[in-house]
Amino acid sequence: MEKSSKYESGKKDSFFGARHVQCFMVFLGLTVAFTHRVNFSVAIVAMMDRNSTNPDFEEYNWSEQTKSYLLSSFFWGYFVTQIPGGQLAHKYGGKIMLLVSVTVSSFLAILTPLSARIGDWKLVCALRLTQGLVQGCIFPSTHTILAKWVPPDERGSIGTFCYTGVQFGSVVIMAVSGAIASSSFGWPGIFYISGLVSLLWAIVWYIVGASSPSEHKWITDYERLYIESALVTSAKPEEENAHTTTPWLKILTSVPFLVILVAQTSFGWGFWTLLIQIPSYMKNILGQDIKSNALMSALPYLVNIFLTFVFCALNNYLIKREYITIHTSRKLFNTIGFWVPVVPLILLGYMREDQSSLALGLLVITIGTNSAAYLGFLTNHIDLSPKFAGILMGVANCSANFIAVIAPLLVGFIVTDTKNVNQWRTIFYITAAFYFIGNLLFVLFGQTKIQKWNYPKEEQQQRDDIKFEPVNVEKAVH
Repeated sequence: MEKSSKYESGKKDSFFGARHVQCFMVFLGLTVAFTHRVNFSVAIVAMMDRNSTNPDFEEYNWSEQTKSYLLSSFFWGYFVTQIPGGQLAHKYGGKIMLLVSVTVSSFLAILTPLSARIGDWKLVCALRLTQGLVQGCIFPSTHTILAKWVPPDERGSIGTFCYTGVQFGSVVIMAVSGAIASSSFGWPGIFYISGLVSLLWAIVWYIVGASSPSEHKWITDYERLYIESALVTSAKPEEENAHTTTPWLKILTSVPFLVILVAQTSFGWGFWTLLIQIPSYMKNILGQDIKSNALMSALPYLVNIFLTFVFCALNNYLIKREYITIHTSRKLFNTIGFWVPVVPLILLGYMREDQSSLALGLLVITIGTNSAAYLGFLTNHIDLSPKFAGILMGVANCSANFIAVIAPLLVGFIVTDTKNVNQWRTIFYITAAFYFIGNLLFVLFGQTKIQKWNYPKEEQQQRDDIKFEPVNVEKAVH
């Protein structure tokens, strides 16, 4: 009860404020960033389509092996900069790193058609690798911003909303890319439009974004004090990052963090295998053309977004009514997101061309329920260590995206005949196994308690003994 009274004085300012604007902008930032990642997996279908109805744009006779190189090249760079990205966000703040990452990635997206024309697949591969390098800061920067802006009891819902931008960006680019490729813009328009929209976001973010409440120009004193008193991870939040040594050994030997790393790696395998390969699966197994392919590929992610809000509402209801604890919530929703998709994934390997509606239904269940995992492992980094949340995300996302490099290559190695459903079946079995094992370890060993190494210069017991008095915001302001 003492803890709840601590937040009481800020409730009148908690319905909507600067932190919600920040999180909405982060949501849009992830949206535009993911259009850069996903646009190529849809565009390459049109780029290699020898039966294209739009002869004004060049088509490329790339092999399936070359295609797998191109689809994985983004992640060659992306996983390399996850840990440095976390360190940079920790040092310079989430705003500047998110701004730089999206801006540079936008220009590279715009240059993609030109690189294909003058350098064929090798230059495209180099460009995608570079794009991955600059986007390595995005998730660590997001976690760093959330750790500074979001009070603990809002972390699940607001944090999950921000990461819904991942699915929203995927839905948008998949839904519109087929129409763009078939229009007068052709497949190059997919890259031009996604790049220009991202630059527009970067301008707005430069104006309204801030790494922390203390750096924000228009935040009210009420809301700033509410957020800072709620976080209580440091006596001086604005100096939290100054001269702080990262406890690498303790982090890398922490069992609760290692199970997050395994869960995030398992999620990364499933997420990227499905996201990158669905357009090819739709075309070659289910016989869908580029327009219907794009719309059908987008539908599961649209359901994913819808269910994200359903799961957030359910999570808030269960926690506020004290039916479950945050610890139980993390494991419950992670289980829904990881284990419910297992059976539909296995069944996908047995679909035929005349069962496209059933296959789409299975994809909707698989990808839709997958969104529950955002209330599980994805915000668990902040639970364990608000101070080093961005660094934890960088390390875990490094592992997850190393797997994302391997996934397209393994698909290219196994699926040598894209019309052979038996070969696709192997891919779905592997993905189901990742989901099952990843969640099993998370359920058995996951934790939500702040770890001792979050406070390198003091004992955890000393923190536990502190009695936080209720904050009178009115008095503090005046």
